[in-house]
Amino acid sequence: MREPKLWRSGGFSSSVSRRSVLKGAGAAGLATLLGERALAGPATLVQSTPTADIKGTSLSLLQWQHFVPSYDTWFEKFLNEWGQANSVTVKLDRINTADVPAALAAEVSAGKGHDLVEHIASLAQYEKSLVDMKDLVDEATKRFGAQLPMTKANSFNPHTGKFYGFCHGYAPDPGDYRKSLWDKAGYPDGPKTYDDLLAGGTKIYQDQGVQCGIGMSQEIDSNMAAQEMMWGFGATMQDKDENVTINSPETIAAVEFMTKLFKACETPEVFGWNAASNNQLLVAGRASYILNSISAYRTAQGSQPDVAKDIFFLKPLQGPGGASMAKAHGHAVFIYMMPTYSKNQDTAREFLLHLVANYDAAATASKLYNFPAYTSTVPKMADYLKTDPDGSEPPDKLEVLADANDWTVNLGWPGPANAMIGESFNTFVLSDMMASAARGSKSAKDAVAEAESKLKASAEKWRKEGLMGGTK
Repeated sequence: MREPKLWRSGGFSSSVSRRSVLKGAGAAGLATLLGERALAGPATLVQSTPTADIKGTSLSLLQWQHFVPSYDTWFEKFLNEWGQANSVTVKLDRINTADVPAALAAEVSAGKGHDLVEHIASLAQYEKSLVDMKDLVDEATKRFGAQLPMTKANSFNPHTGKFYGFCHGYAPDPGDYRKSLWDKAGYPDGPKTYDDLLAGGTKIYQDQGVQCGIGMSQEIDSNMAAQEMMWGFGATMQDKDENVTINSPETIAAVEFMTKLFKACETPEVFGWNAASNNQLLVAGRASYILNSISAYRTAQGSQPDVAKDIFFLKPLQGPGGASMAKAHGHAVFIYMMPTYSKNQDTAREFLLHLVANYDAAATASKLYNFPAYTSTVPKMADYLKTDPDGSEPPDKLEVLADANDWTVNLGWPGPANAMIGESFNTFVLSDMMASAARGSKSAKDAVAEAESKLKASAEKWRKEGLMGGTK
């Protein structure tokens, strides 16, 4: 155990929470809230010792509803056990992930709310209203080793030197495909390149009546699919110095490809999808290929095991940009943010360190959806992927994710996940760019030019705020 240290404290106004689902300090409160199931067995493998006096404090959390429900069941128990052990009253509110950015914005505007807010993508545009978590990252690094560079880049602003969030893990974003459909089309191992996706996806649609499942709507999966396709074609939104670079021949080629894909093997429903739509269609047999995490597969394992056997996974597709540009963003990047009005900052830091210390339990409770930001905390991850503890057929189906740390990068790569990038994902600049060309309302060239205009206006605004670098 390292020498105790006192966290820097900075309390403000009291927190207010909505849709509270659990509170507890002490066995009586815990049992009343969650019933006997909460006491059926320990959730925690490691009981960390706080380095600050948090006894008698409280902690309120607002976070997204996990895409693998078993994680939320585990987390409730885990949080309450920690609160009980440390005499901390805990309160957890969950909302749909799409509602988290607006909820954070409302709390920031009101100057009150939860002590911790978790989202699945960077919200760097709120940096000035968030506590710098550098001391927490430094302590986690001392205890658990270096944080993955990608997770750091999704929560750290190199221009200001501030950790506006604490990233504890992420979910890889592989391609998910129905093997039986692609086998009949002559691709027994699925597509490996974007050319394969177009050729094979078209043949499947023509011969088997099943469309490709790349969305172009105002939701997060469509955003990520657009960015991944851009990377595959050698295009970027910005360079490493935060200059806007989206208006390039490579981006235009990616948009033209998406238009071809839509016309050849998709239907107009892709313009109105929500974040669950591609999952649902894959499981229902109405999509041949999607970009997503393993959550749809885990759902199918429980409800439609025959379908689950037919779902397999792929690394990012290679395009004309070459293998070095075959990248993906984490399908979900788990970032806790601490608003400056939090009055329980020491308590929040202690809980987050406790969560990281128990990340093996978090990973297995999520059925391997959660990958650790601190790799030492899940030393058996490679073994889990080689022989899935949740019963994949074949057992090594998930082993394709073993090198996900190598091909997963941050939003806005090769630059940081800055305020411009966060704002562009909230306003769907990329998916709108793809959709306007695919619908035929704009040429690919004009759609890209419009996206550039939006990004440059955003960059100018955030540079004036002192939150990002670059000059153009």
